[in-house]
Amino acid sequence: MTTCCQPQHPPSQQGSSLLELILAAAICALLASSGLPWARTLLLHQRGISAEHTLIRNLQLARWHAVTQGTETVLCPSTDGKRCSRNGNWSNNWLLFDDIDGNRRPDQPDAVIRFDAAPSPSLLRVASARGRTFIRFKPDGRSAGTNLTISICCPEGTLLRQVIVNNAGRPRSERPKTPRPCPH
Repeated sequence: MTTCCQPQHPPSQQGSSLLELILAAAICALLASSGLPWARTLLLHQRGISAEHTLIRNLQLARWHAVTQGTETVLCPSTDGKRCSRNGNWSNNWLLFDDIDGNRRPDQPDAVIRFDAAPSPSLLRVASARGRTFIRFKPDGRSAGTNLTISICCPEGTLLRQVIVNNAGRPRSERPKTPRPCPH
């Protein structure tokens, strides 16, 4: 039974208004856009560390193979897995092979020890100086020639890390203390 004196309550509202949805979307977009540069920087630094570790692992494998097999071993950038690239671009693929006759290329298919894809080729630039586009290890583990420096850079041209191989054949890594441009 209803009485005329009881107050009538409006029905409760279900959902959100268009204005509230637009405001919530704008706040979400603002928060996401302020976090994206940090996420990208973090991703690039992590990829740089991964590239550094992979490169050092391949250098150590090349040196170990030269010592244990008693042959000269070459690690170089390669696009096809059959010969070294001469442009110093280590961003794509790496070729590791026995170089028995010293001509800096695998003479037989079984001379190839490993052909690897470099990590994150689309995100990082990995390069050595044009004058030093490969590394050769002697049977005693030494590196023939001068020190080799391979730079790992972000697409904008900032140096992230460097891997340096000394004449004794030992790789080490460096990270710049302050941002600096990638060497060419």
